[in-house]
Amino acid sequence: MMEEKLNLTSEWDKTFAKSPKVDHQKVTFHNRYGITLAADLYMPKDAQGKLPAIAVSGPFGAVKEQSSGLYAQAMAERGFLTIAFDPSFTGESGGMPRYVASPDINTEDFQAAVDFLSVHDQVDPERIGIIGICGWGGMALNAAALDTRIKATVASTMYDMTRVTAKGYFDSEDSEALRYEKRKALNAQRTVDYKNGTYARAGGVVDPLPEDAPFFVKDYYDYYKTNRGYHVRSLNSNAGWNVTSSLSFLNMPILQYSNEIRSAVLLIHGEKAHSCYFS
Repeated sequence: MMEEKLNLTSEWDKTFAKSPKVDHQKVTFHNRYGITLAADLYMPKDAQGKLPAIAVSGPFGAVKEQSSGLYAQAMAERGFLTIAFDPSFTGESGGMPRYVASPDINTEDFQAAVDFLSVHDQVDPERIGIIGICGWGGMALNAAALDTRIKATVASTMYDMTRVTAKGYFDSEDSEALRYEKRKALNAQRTVDYKNGTYARAGGVVDPLPEDAPFFVKDYYDYYKTNRGYHVRSLNSNAGWNVTSSLSFLNMPILQYSNEIRSAVLLIHGEKAHSCYFS
């Protein structure tokens, strides 16, 4: 398959320091929908033979230059060949329109990463795992329920984006009437977007930060809006997703068959995290 030629930056533009223990390179691969994905590949220096491998993505609205890349680099320091990838429609990856999420396509993104790793010369295809952070933790579990090549899955501070979209935080909006109002508003926005020929953006992490913001919003701000974690391509650091991006999440629960996963799964969550109930 012909892959789209992506415009990949050549300099190190991560939000974390480059490790002297690993080698790094940019790679691309395509998913089943023909979208070309961009990734950073990390490999232990002087690695020999076929290595266990891990694909990493997330958080929801972040890019591979942020925490997923840090996870990938840290796991490479521990002996794994890893990739941190930008999901479809975001970061350096392809796909139009931009800044859209999809429970189907983003699950496929993880499976496409497994495709890439499965045929890599220095990967043991029988030892491939995935790590999903935040909203991509839910996508990782959905991929693990579907893809028997995945031998281990870690979901870190997992969000089920379909549940929170359809039911609200702590399921506080779990009613047909409230879902109808969400559908009505999002479909009205579709009409406006089509008329304007552009997609309205929902906004990233709130800025300036309100004094009465919940602690987790303060945590978001302290990462995405400061020198610690800000990145120019990050949706959370800038204008966020398209307003209509969440429309399909209303009707498509992604964890329907998570109880049928036969491989190893580890859920990691802080006990004080507002999102702990997802795990």
